[in-house]
Amino acid sequence: MKENAVITIISITIIVLNMMMIIVLDIKNAIMVATMAEVTTVTMAEIMVATMAEVTAAVMAVITAVVMAATTAEVTAAVMAVITAVVMAATTAEVTAVTMAEVTVVVMAVITAVVKDVAAVGAGCFNLINN
Repeated sequence: MKENAVITIISITIIVLNMMMIIVLDIKNAIMVATMAEVTTVTMAEIMVATMAEVTAAVMAVITAVVMAATTAEVTAAVMAVITAVVMAATTAEVTAVTMAEVTVVVMAVITAVVKDVAAVGAGCFNLINN
């Protein structure tokens, strides 16, 4: 009789210990899942911020280089065309009569038109990036 009681107590103790072990493992798994989810979320957020900063910097550098090259080329070509047209069309007496104000008005008109074109190109590039 005593032996049966001892065996029963030992069996109940083993069952209780097994249940406690299962509970501990469940808690450990829940903590690990939550920790991994948090680490993954934070890591992905940091990677996305760094990546977007690098992509934005690279795209802006390319756009700036393209716009500056186009602006310089267009302004130089336009100014040279105006100067050439003024000089070729005028005789020596007419060149003397042309004032700097008239040349400035023509050059500024050309530069304004070119800057508007470049601004439109730049706005189009930024719209492409933002979309």
